[in-house]
Amino acid sequence: MDNDARSSRPVVFITGASRPNSIGAAIARNQASLGWDVAFAFWDDYDASMPWGAQERAHDAFADELRALGARALPVAVDLSHPESPRLAVERVRAGLGPIQALVASHAHSVDSGVLDTSVEAFDAHFAVNSRGTWLLIKAFAEQYAQPSAVSSEVGGAPAMGRIVALTSDHTAHNLPYGASKGALDRIVIAAAVELAHLGITANLVNPGPIDTGWMTPDLAEALAAETALGRLGRPQDTADLVAFLLSVSGGWVNGQLLHSNGGFHLPV
Repeated sequence: MDNDARSSRPVVFITGASRPNSIGAAIARNQASLGWDVAFAFWDDYDASMPWGAQERAHDAFADELRALGARALPVAVDLSHPESPRLAVERVRAGLGPIQALVASHAHSVDSGVLDTSVEAFDAHFAVNSRGTWLLIKAFAEQYAQPSAVSSEVGGAPAMGRIVALTSDHTAHNLPYGASKGALDRIVIAAAVELAHLGITANLVNPGPIDTGWMTPDLAEALAAETALGRLGRPQDTADLVAFLLSVSGGWVNGQLLHSNGGFHLPV
């Protein structure tokens, strides 16, 4: 499919979709199958620093997978730790696929540390990516709506509103910079729900609970499943289904919410 040709399909930009088993990748597949064109962000240097490592040219293979589902697909390399990167990424998506109807922030910088052993550099790195990076993505996304005709594609036969969905977490102890930066993210998204409403944009958060995308040990997976009322871990598709509703016309009345999509994690069991 020609990525340069304009399409009547709405466009979603999804960050944090660098690995095929990630939540972001599941969201991308879901939206492609539902009639959306998909741009997705990746950053190999971050993956290379993590236990799972970077998969060479995986983003090209994933783009081909999305095209096989009928979507135009655009991989976008972006280091969200740099202040200019979010704006440039949004411009790249608009140039490649056209106006963006939905932004899904599924990215995260996450390195475990606590109150006593977190360095200033690590603290700042988490906030740069998880909080500031998301704010700047939201800002660049919303600035499109200064020209309403630029985002007039339809979804399901009705005019598309703008949609923002960000993935969050309730981590706190022993994961201080990650949890604190996600707490800041929550406030940013809720502010967006109010401040951008006059532009026809909704903004919501999804807390997916524990989902094993390749980072859990078998013992940890078993322990977390035992703490979940439904007796299993979440799957990336569980989150993708909720995000699909929030991006749809039917989800347009949900705004400024933090939704726990976790099968009853931490409920008394």
